[in-house]
Amino acid sequence: MTTVPSPCINWCDINPDNGFCRGCYRTLPEIADWSELSNSDKLEVLEKLKARKPQASE
Repeated sequence: MTTVPSPCINWCDINPDNGFCRGCYRTLPEIADWSELSNSDKLEVLEKLKARKPQASE
């Protein structure tokens, strides 16, 4: 089975207003735990990112 790739774009900056990374829109726990997550858990995080990205304020 192929591993789900990280959404990281190497722009790591946590927005203090919403707690999301301005580059990938993950939270710090999601970033820290990424390598330990199962593929299904990674896919769940990626689904959450779709909803967060347009809502994230810069």
